[in-house]
Amino acid sequence: MSGKELEEAIAAQKQLKIQQTYSDDPKTIYELENKEKKVRSIFNIHQSNAVFKKISQTPRIVQMVEQLLDSQVYIHQSRINYKPAFRGKEFYWHSDFETWHIEDGMPRMRAISCSISLTENTSFNGALMVIPGSHKVFISCVGQTPRDHFKESLKKQEYGVPDDKNLASLAEKHGIVSPLGGPGSLLLFDCNIRHGSNSNISPTPRTNLFYVYNSIENGLESPFGKMTPRPDYIASRTVNPISL
Repeated sequence: MSGKELEEAIAAQKQLKIQQTYSDDPKTIYELENKEKKVRSIFNIHQSNAVFKKISQTPRIVQMVEQLLDSQVYIHQSRINYKPAFRGKEFYWHSDFETWHIEDGMPRMRAISCSISLTENTSFNGALMVIPGSHKVFISCVGQTPRDHFKESLKKQEYGVPDDKNLASLAEKHGIVSPLGGPGSLLLFDCNIRHGSNSNISPTPRTNLFYVYNSIENGLESPFGKMTPRPDYIASRTVNPISL
C-alpha cells in the first residue's frame, strides 16, 4: 500500500485514535494500568470507518487470501494495534486459532491475518515476532479459560498461551524471525502460527492495521470451549463474502 491510499489510512487512524481516546466504546481497548488512557487496540474498523472498509476489500489483498484459502472470504475480525512510544506493552506469544477455536467456535485453520504497517516497524519499537513453521502444529493450552476472558486478555493475555516447554521446542526447531518494514508494508500469516511482540520502550510509536480473513466455508459455530461467544465486533458470526 502506498501513495494516496497510505496517506488516507495514516490520517484516518490518527483521527480515530483521537476520537476514541476518552470513549467508553467497548471496541476500544486501553493499556492495562493505564493512567494516561493509552489506546492499545480499536476493533471492528472495517465496519465503523469508510477508509478501513475500503482497504479491507482491496482486490490485490483479497485475491491473495482467496488463493491461499482456496475459497471466497469474509472479515472475521479487524482492528488497529497501537504501540505508543515508551509505554506500549507486549503481546505475549500465542496462536490466534487457539483462541478463535475455543472462545469463538472457528472450526478449522482456514483463516489468514493481514498486517499492514502504518508506521515504521523496527527491531526497537515492538515489531511482530513469529516462529516460522509453528503453524503446522496445534498446541492445546493448559487451563480453563475464564468467563468473559476477552475483557482482560485483550489487555494482557494469561490464558490461551503456549507453555514454555512447547514454545522453546518450536523456537529451537524453527527459529524466531521479526518481519520489519516501513509504512505500507504488508504481511500475511496463518491463523495458527505462534507470534507475539515485545514492549515498546523506544521513542518511536508502532501502529499496524489487522484484518482477519476467514473462509466462507469456515463460519463460526458454538465455541468449542463451551462458553458464551465473544461479541460480534471481535469475532463476526455473519458470513458476508467479499465481492470483488
